[in-house]
Amino acid sequence: MNTVGLFFALLAIIGWSAYPTLVSKFGGKPVQAIFGATWGTLIVAIVLVLVQHLSIPTGMNFWLAAFSGAAWAFGNVLTIAAFGMKDKDGNALGSAKAMPISTAFQITANVLWGVIMLGNWGSTTARLIGAVAVIVILIGAYLTTYQEKATAGNKELLLKAIGVLLIAQVGYSLYGILPQYTHHTDGMHMFLPQAIGMAAFGLILAIVEVIKNHNNVFAQSITYKQIFSGFFFAIAALGYLVSAQPAMLGLATGFVLSQVSIVGATVSGILVMKTHKTAKEWAIIIVGLIMIVVGASTTAFL
Repeated sequence: MNTVGLFFALLAIIGWSAYPTLVSKFGGKPVQAIFGATWGTLIVAIVLVLVQHLSIPTGMNFWLAAFSGAAWAFGNVLTIAAFGMKDKDGNALGSAKAMPISTAFQITANVLWGVIMLGNWGSTTARLIGAVAVIVILIGAYLTTYQEKATAGNKELLLKAIGVLLIAQVGYSLYGILPQYTHHTDGMHMFLPQAIGMAAFGLILAIVEVIKNHNNVFAQSITYKQIFSGFFFAIAALGYLVSAQPAMLGLATGFVLSQVSIVGATVSGILVMKTHKTAKEWAIIIVGLIMIVVGASTTAFL
């Protein structure tokens, strides 16, 4: 077990536990959330480079990292849009429901790529245990979306959100996969190029919003409040980028462990946004969260 890799995975868990709830709490349009998050990440990345005196990757290493960052921003803006999707009665989906669905998609895609293409979990036994662990995590993620009195509108909203989150998964997959193909560099050095890609995407979206919709998001305080949420994402992104490196935990284990953050994101999303849950709903959600933790913890030993 790589203890340094586990430490950085823990950073990812903490950061991603807080990030989606803060995004929902601050509010605003998805473009404001993505601009704030990406520029908050860029600020942290610049500070890290200056403090640690890190060199900046060049050539293909730089572009792979930068494009992976832009891909994440693409996926995240769609995920944030899913947070605010509403049913016919005006009830928003919220981060507490959207994040487990997104987590299920991300775990499936990244584990399959890590195992099939990158050779993670090399032995047959490791792959069998890992497959069971992922299935447990997916079932747990499904249970966290349980609603005792689901209406037709709720189900229709959930199906629409699944469609949006499937498209978002393309960006999230590239975010996890592309850094695996860099050479002679590591997660710490790739963090700034990745943040540059994120911030560039966020800036382009904000400019389009100003030009197309005549909505000057640069003059609105919510846009800059979202930078604070970006600080938490930056902690998570750095932790994940380092822990998922082949010399640390690898993509399959590093990513699955980082998704334990769904526990914090789900519970904080319910409490902070004051979403009413019945005793039965809480019980099933807690069972689902326990399954996620158990399944993810198992992968740390593969």
